[in-house]
Amino acid sequence: MSAEQKFHQAVKTTIKNTELQARTMAAAMKHQHAMNSAIKQFANLDLARNRAKYIKWRVNENLDKYLIDFEANLMRKGGKVIWADTAQTALNEIEQIIKKNQAKQIVKSKSSICNEIGLNEFIRSKGYQLFETDLGDFIIDGFNEKPFHTVLPAVHKSKQEINNLLNQKISSSLDIEAHEMMGDVREYMRSNFFKADIGITGANFLIAENGMACITENEGNVRLTSTFAKTHIIVAGIDKMLPTLQDVDLFFSLLGSYGTGQKLTTYNSIIGPKNSDEHDGPSEFIVILVDNGRSNILASHDQREALSCIKCGACHFVCPVFTNIGGHAYGSNYTGPIGAITEPLAHGLKENIHLSNASTSCGKCNDVCPVKIEISNHIIRNRRDAVNLGVESTSEKLAWYTWTKAMLSRKNLNRSASLKNFTFKQLYKNNWGTEREFPKIEEKSFNQLWREKFGGV
Repeated sequence: MSAEQKFHQAVKTTIKNTELQARTMAAAMKHQHAMNSAIKQFANLDLARNRAKYIKWRVNENLDKYLIDFEANLMRKGGKVIWADTAQTALNEIEQIIKKNQAKQIVKSKSSICNEIGLNEFIRSKGYQLFETDLGDFIIDGFNEKPFHTVLPAVHKSKQEINNLLNQKISSSLDIEAHEMMGDVREYMRSNFFKADIGITGANFLIAENGMACITENEGNVRLTSTFAKTHIIVAGIDKMLPTLQDVDLFFSLLGSYGTGQKLTTYNSIIGPKNSDEHDGPSEFIVILVDNGRSNILASHDQREALSCIKCGACHFVCPVFTNIGGHAYGSNYTGPIGAITEPLAHGLKENIHLSNASTSCGKCNDVCPVKIEISNHIIRNRRDAVNLGVESTSEKLAWYTWTKAMLSRKNLNRSASLKNFTFKQLYKNNWGTEREFPKIEEKSFNQLWREKFGGV
């Protein structure tokens, strides 16, 4: 079964799940309220977003330079950079580090790119112990699912579902509140931080001018993951680069406001290798820079702006497609409007253009993007490129051929409504689906109505 067939099958199931939609909409409304409050901290929000857009544009246009600068500055501090062009390369490099250190226990914090490369499954398949330390990812890992949302991975789960899971995994009570859940998971996880040989984290931003990594979080698990283990591995996409340390203030504020509705998230760290005169911290600091299709996006001049995404997830909650079908239906590493751009570009238009087609092009995602990515326009450009590559199906070609013939002929436009209805049903019935009634064309065309009322041809 192709990725597109799996997608359509998943949509048919999730579109009927009203309980899932209700939870997603409740989360969306809560996020919107919090975000609207948080962005008031900016004296000139539009200026802040324009500045962020320009900085990321400059990074995308000069990414090769910033990556080299980052590597040189990190190595100068005693760190190590590993380049991984594919997900498998990154996984193989991580396995070599584990073997070299004879690691027995590994802790991992929240990281989208680790989910992207399939880190958990890979490490466990090799017989190593790996512990998720973020509450949301810990829950999703327990359900053996992918994250539902970029920032809120378990937002689709009910409180009772989570209670039942925690009761099975850590003997937590079946009737506890959210803050008590966090306390129980924290207590269960605490000893793992001290025992861990390797800590693996992602990075929200990488700073080219000084070779440092920036991580923002709310639970404190990232700090523990990156502090106690002897080896700290950061897995980050090559798109995470920022030019200077001064840029971090703006991006931390935007990410907090648009991601979680906070003026600033609780814990914000700027870290690098341990200095020679420091006693605490990992003795080995390694950054794995992952491409995995990002160069393909960069090569697409019209759509490379998609690499500016800071993974706040705000576009998901305003998207009518996401709020109706949820995150899992996409079947891809990155979902929602931004994923509809990046996944086809990174991993092939032919195999993934259905994601770009899963959009109403309403433009709400453009309005809410903190770095002003023209998301809906890039989705349309993906569709254009797919057509130019001849990716569209035979039925779609036939549909457009029929439409063109009809629009260029007054005789065809004035044909009987029953014939036009039959033709449209034959052309579009598969894409329209069986869950909604097919629209009916009016009995008379505008031209016919005009002639009846005013005469003429």
